[in-house]
Amino acid sequence: MLATVTSLGLQGLYCYRVTVEADLVEDGHGFEIVGLPGAAVKESRERVRASLRNGDLSYPDGRITVNLAPADTAKDSPIYDLPVLLALLRAGNLLPEQPQEYAFIGELSMSGELRPAKGVLPMARACAGLGISRLYVPQVNAAEAALAGDVEVVGVSNVQELLELLNGHRPTVPLQGEWAPFEPDMEGLPDFSEVRGQEQAKRALEIAAAGGHNVIMVGPPGAGKSMLAKRLPSILPPMTREETLEASELHSVAGLLTDGKLLTSRPFRAPHHTISNVGLAGGGTRARPGELSLAHCGVLFLDELPEFSRSALEVLRQPLEDGVITISRASGSVTYPSRCMMVAALNPCPCGQFGVEGGRCFCSQADIARYLRRISGPLLDRIDLQVEVAPLSFDEISTPPAESSAAIRERVCAARERQVERFRGTGIASNSAMGHRQVAEYCVLSPEAKEFLGGAYSAMRLSARSYDRLCKVARTIADLAGADVIAPEHLAEAVQYRALDRKYWKR
Repeated sequence: MLATVTSLGLQGLYCYRVTVEADLVEDGHGFEIVGLPGAAVKESRERVRASLRNGDLSYPDGRITVNLAPADTAKDSPIYDLPVLLALLRAGNLLPEQPQEYAFIGELSMSGELRPAKGVLPMARACAGLGISRLYVPQVNAAEAALAGDVEVVGVSNVQELLELLNGHRPTVPLQGEWAPFEPDMEGLPDFSEVRGQEQAKRALEIAAAGGHNVIMVGPPGAGKSMLAKRLPSILPPMTREETLEASELHSVAGLLTDGKLLTSRPFRAPHHTISNVGLAGGGTRARPGELSLAHCGVLFLDELPEFSRSALEVLRQPLEDGVITISRASGSVTYPSRCMMVAALNPCPCGQFGVEGGRCFCSQADIARYLRRISGPLLDRIDLQVEVAPLSFDEISTPPAESSAAIRERVCAARERQVERFRGTGIASNSAMGHRQVAEYCVLSPEAKEFLGGAYSAMRLSARSYDRLCKVARTIADLAGADVIAPEHLAEAVQYRALDRKYWKR
């Protein structure tokens, strides 16, 4: 007898329908799974056998062939354990036929318990478009799946419970999630009021937060670079519904979405400089998202930037420009969003004292050049704001508490509101995401500002990309000031954040 059960597959964030077909022939014996199964799927045979045996359930007699369609797409996830088991029972006439608009996912333990699955949220969000009205998932994933909001979700703890539901021996009560706006969880976040001095650096981070710009901070050890970066999330605006779901989907695929709750604040990822290319950009056998994508809609903080491998940093160049990263493997390609703010920090030289007033640098010019050359020109060109973080004097350390994050965040949110109105219907989230055409349209310069920019372009030998980025930063500064037209003072402040490449990189 032939039986079919509907399930789902995931490639990156792309979800597709999988039909699990089970054919049972009474003459013979054996259990074969076809349809490009990976090792995790082939092992389903043993988990299904054990689950049926330990659950005191009948095991169909005969030769079993299971096909996972589409057969030309590789499948390497244990979530097919449950639909394979159900298809077997149906093929053996031990279970009623299930509607094809009901989908099942779940990994089985040897005792028949359902284990947590990764990527449940993006699969649940795709159900409506795939014609699936009800989704059966492990109980621990039910709350997460219900966040999709447009599919009935049934959480089950074990095979016995599921069979009772499907046989009508107990009522089915689906969960129906509903989106509810929330305030970001700011409790416990470090506050800018704790930072003494460093007014220019704090101003640069305010501009970065207001426009979604990338920042690089250069300064000696102990000047406060990491301290400043860790306080950036406290001044970022709240995420929109779409941003919340996008970021939560990526964390779901990575298995980081806990307790069935969406992310309530923007991600802040700070990988160690020993991270591999795959860990930073994503990849591996199943092409999981890397730190770059996990920081989507938030902040990627790279401390000690020159200590990262050159190849890992070069991987960032295109994703920082495009906002997406495509990972290609022999089994196929997946694309993950990677629209985040990159905040980088580094010392001016290996010992950290080069250019520091009163400091004593022991590095040779060759050592300094070799150290800074680890950061390529094209990568540096993609960073909008360059700021020097100098050591604090005693007077600065002993100053009263500074402006709070709440006050800065209020200005940032007002600037972002202006951008929301400006870019409504264009798909652009902030000034940093503008392309060349939008820069020409929205970065309107006063006559005096245009003259000023012409002089700066020639004097600084800017590239076309640097020109656009300078205009974007000036647009954000104008938004913070509530101005519709970019004035010379806005451009002058933007220009001062492009000066460090000539001081340290001699460009």
